[in-house]
Amino acid sequence: MSSEKSGINLTILFLRYIGLIIFILLTTCCEKPTFDTSSKEPIEIDSIDVYLRLAGSDTLSDIDKKRFNNNAYQAILTASNDSMSRVNLFKVANRFFNIEAFENYKEVSFKALDRSVEANDTISEAKAYVYLGDYYKYKIAKDSAFTYYLKAEKIYAKIDDKVNLASVKINNAEILWNQNDYYASEAAALDALKLLRNTDDVQKTYEALVLLGIISNALKNYNDALLYLNRAFNIVENSPLQSPSPYATTLNNIGNVYQGAEKNDEAILNFEKALKEKNLDRENPLLYSVLLDNLAYSKFKKGEKGKQIVELFEESIRIKSGLNYLSGICFSKTRLGEYYYSIGQLDSAIYQTKEALKIAEESQNAILKLNPLKQLSSYDALNSQKYSDQYIRINDSVQLTERQLKDKFARIQFETDEISLQKDKLEEKNRTLLLFFVGTVMIGLLLFVIRTQRAKNRELMLKQAQQKANEEIYNLMIAQQNKIEEGRIREKKRIAQELHDGVLSRLFGARLNLDSLNKMDGGEATEKRNNYLTELKNIEQDIREISHDLNREKFVLINNFLAILTNLLEEQANNFETEVVTDIDDRIPWEKVSNNLKINIYRIVQEALQNVNKYAKATKIKVILREQDGTLKLEVTDNGEGFSVNKKSKGIGLSNMVSRTQECDGQLEIKSKKGKGTTICITFPTESKPDEGQQSSAEPAIA
Repeated sequence: MSSEKSGINLTILFLRYIGLIIFILLTTCCEKPTFDTSSKEPIEIDSIDVYLRLAGSDTLSDIDKKRFNNNAYQAILTASNDSMSRVNLFKVANRFFNIEAFENYKEVSFKALDRSVEANDTISEAKAYVYLGDYYKYKIAKDSAFTYYLKAEKIYAKIDDKVNLASVKINNAEILWNQNDYYASEAAALDALKLLRNTDDVQKTYEALVLLGIISNALKNYNDALLYLNRAFNIVENSPLQSPSPYATTLNNIGNVYQGAEKNDEAILNFEKALKEKNLDRENPLLYSVLLDNLAYSKFKKGEKGKQIVELFEESIRIKSGLNYLSGICFSKTRLGEYYYSIGQLDSAIYQTKEALKIAEESQNAILKLNPLKQLSSYDALNSQKYSDQYIRINDSVQLTERQLKDKFARIQFETDEISLQKDKLEEKNRTLLLFFVGTVMIGLLLFVIRTQRAKNRELMLKQAQQKANEEIYNLMIAQQNKIEEGRIREKKRIAQELHDGVLSRLFGARLNLDSLNKMDGGEATEKRNNYLTELKNIEQDIREISHDLNREKFVLINNFLAILTNLLEEQANNFETEVVTDIDDRIPWEKVSNNLKINIYRIVQEALQNVNKYAKATKIKVILREQDGTLKLEVTDNGEGFSVNKKSKGIGLSNMVSRTQECDGQLEIKSKKGKGTTICITFPTESKPDEGQQSSAEPAIA
């Protein structure tokens, strides 16, 4: 079990390391410099971007790249701590990582962290924690890496950055896997997979699925392992990935599951399929050597024997030796020793296993010693006790170390949660104090506004009562004037009738009689009669003109409407600071306008002025009354605060305007916008409904 895990574990580490390098290379600017780089003197430039471009150039040596990157770093340190300088710090860190200047990478990452904390830039702070986690992960300081990843995880969880949170959880899941904490590792990987469920990040989804497959295999949950790995393989077949050789890697992991489940026929099919990937031996020799070893072992476990199996093991060992992959060599030699023991070649088995033990001791990896020692305790009868004692001692030490590391990781997680909890509590306390202060101020302001509003309301109520009294007086004036005008009309008609039917007819008869006297003789009589006739004609003409004038007289507006309306606007101007501008068309045929319409126009203007005084805070009001195409158009415009017409609920004032407009068959339109004032536009037909109780007549209605 330990040997299987070691091989898989190292494969994961290698793949993650290669994937990280590819990601950094892809995010690093690699344009060729347009400057002369032959000079070793510092180049005087005013842009950090030029240094970064030179530091990322493929045509320079690592020494020159490091020099230009240092120049960029020093220039950034002298710049202000803005978002661009922090972005450039991460670019500098990437370039140091590319040339394996890891201590410089660490220094720049810490500087990026300090500046991010100083600027309260939580996104950059989390990114700096990830960079530091990557550094300690590369240095195999797993506890430090776990700590920094955990800090980044808390921030990404707080800002709900699902993709980056999933990435950090995958990193921590790998660290926990390496410490044999399978269940904690599985929980972290499952969390990552859930976070990635509704995202388009197939790369991270693939990594989470592969990791879950490997963990399930280690826990001997072979069905779950195959489920995860087959899903990962579907991603490989349908999406381009940044991982090195994802096709062969996934098949190797699937083969390992079948190998662990002792289904070696299926395992061999997957290993052979992976080995057929084009140029795999040149592009990824490490994976190629691992596949050869796994193929040989599955063939051996299936029961095959012969030279071919030994050659596969030896070819794998040869490639790993060229790569100085000590743990892989130890793993393969241990398996080769197991094969020799199965075919009865005890000396070869002991030799290969001792070689494996020697390499494990050189690598100073205690875990690698366990399998060789266990096998030697069975193969070497003379030294069996010695190897058994060593195995027990190292195994106990490894288990103790693993338990201590698990406890340490648990402590790190607990302490990080505690720090995060204390920080949240402090933020909550500050937030509560701020809310209390704001609430106190708001309550004070509210009380002041209520008190002021009550005073204004009382004042407006008084004015409203006064306006109501004025309206009642106005209505009484209308009623009284109607009576007077009705009497005047009747009296005028009676006088006209008397003049026309009585006086004129008698005068006409007299004129006829006098005209007959013209036939009488006598010059004096004739002259007098002519004079009388002329005088009678003049009287007749005068009376006719008076009669006609009485019938043609054009009366002024009923109740002196314009005077009353003008008085209302003058009161507005005198009682309030708001400037009032009026524009009333003198061509309006008021004789055709009904009393009911005049009353409603007066009240609508009155209500509009009241709303302006109460709510608008305007400095100017304009009232326009015009006749247009047989209609009467009223506009009341202010330059006040305005309101949202769609959201504003209709109060009593607006409702009254609507009902009065409908009563006169008019059309009401309100235009208003926050901070842009309000315009109330109403269009009435000139010939509106007749006044209640008004009699219809062939003559025009008299206003």
